[in-house]
Amino acid sequence: MKRFSQLAVPYIVWVALMIVLPLVLILLYALTAQGNELITFSFTLEHFKRFFTDLDFLLILWRSVVIAFKTTVICVLLGYPIAYFIARSNDRLRNVLILAITLPMWINMLVRTYAWIGLLSDGGLLQQLLAWIGLGDVKLLYTEGAVLLGMVYNFIPFMILQINTSLSKMDKSLIEASADLGANKVQTFLKVVLPLSLPGVVSGISLVFLPAVSSFFIPKLLGGGQYFLIGNVIENQFITVGEWNFGSAISMIMAVVMMFSIYVIRKLEERSAGKGDK
Repeated sequence: MKRFSQLAVPYIVWVALMIVLPLVLILLYALTAQGNELITFSFTLEHFKRFFTDLDFLLILWRSVVIAFKTTVICVLLGYPIAYFIARSNDRLRNVLILAITLPMWINMLVRTYAWIGLLSDGGLLQQLLAWIGLGDVKLLYTEGAVLLGMVYNFIPFMILQINTSLSKMDKSLIEASADLGANKVQTFLKVVLPLSLPGVVSGISLVFLPAVSSFFIPKLLGGGQYFLIGNVIENQFITVGEWNFGSAISMIMAVVMMFSIYVIRKLEERSAGKGDK
């Protein structure tokens, strides 16, 4: 036990320096007035009041939640069939498909998002394709659709891999037993496969919704500054405006939103796991 405690010391130090200390500093900035001295602090809740009394900031927060929700729904609808197909494939094909899904993740997400600018821009490949079928006047870049496309593209692998893990670990004898009892494929899927795969779906939702709601460079690049999300507001407060205190307050608000989301997702995961056991 003593040896285990000694081995845990580096991890405790790392957590304290990399997680706890930055959070404490952000909280300190959020609760203090701008221009404080190093020793004397003037505590205030004015930054939080400013956020919740400004309709523009609340609308941006709501827009961020909505776009994250849309991204999550699309990732579930597209990711589940793909994961289901991968799980039912033979080992060789399964490995190839998983590699194809994870391969883009080896490339920096920023670089992958930049690639979409070339595809969606005027005169780009997709614009030329639409012009060929008679829809050349459709604006693709710097729209909500472009932001949504970028988020789905970047986050859907997390959804597919989580669902595929649940489906691959599923006891195949349960499916066989369902067929022996006279259930057709649709009934087997709804009564056996779907409930047992819900933990993977819930885990995928957490890995998609949480980064999507706070994303800032995807809407910045594909939205062109015309589609502002809460992550862009935080970045703007820290880098452009220089109001670190207000930016820290918004960061703490987003931290609370994320912790609440994690709590809800965890409850859903526990409920889905309970249904799967039944």
